[in-house]
Amino acid sequence: MKKFIAVVGSGSWGKNLVRNFHEIGVLKAVCDINETNFDELREKYSATYTNSIDEILKDDEIKAVAIATPSETHYELAKKFLLSGRDVFVEKPLALKVDEAVELVKIAEEKNLILMVDHVLQYHPAVQKLKDLIKNGELGEIKYIYSNRLNFGKFRRG
Repeated sequence: MKKFIAVVGSGSWGKNLVRNFHEIGVLKAVCDINETNFDELREKYSATYTNSIDEILKDDEIKAVAIATPSETHYELAKKFLLSGRDVFVEKPLALKVDEAVELVKIAEEKNLILMVDHVLQYHPAVQKLKDLIKNGELGEIKYIYSNRLNFGKFRRG
């Protein structure tokens, strides 16, 4: 059975997830409380569009969920989908409280599910190049690395 994915949250970052999952042929559904986000997406990507989390939960073909909603909703949504037996990808942060993040990891481990947090900079070409330089010994013995990210992007509350 093919694994299908639902994207929950189709705003500024979620639309990128929708595009990417569509391109690899696994996008099944897009869920967002703001249905105006669907207007542009419907023209480009065939999927079920809904504002109901319950509709996603009822669809047995959906085996994984990608969450790109406001940060304060990540814990609740991830927990709901993990408890329903689905693998979960969450845009950072995983949760706003450490104990909630620990709980999500524990649920995923107990249910043998994938729980992944997006750390996009880990895959950034500059970071990959630095890793290669270090691995190949081109920089000598590294004792300390320090960097600053100059733009943290959007962090929304409520």
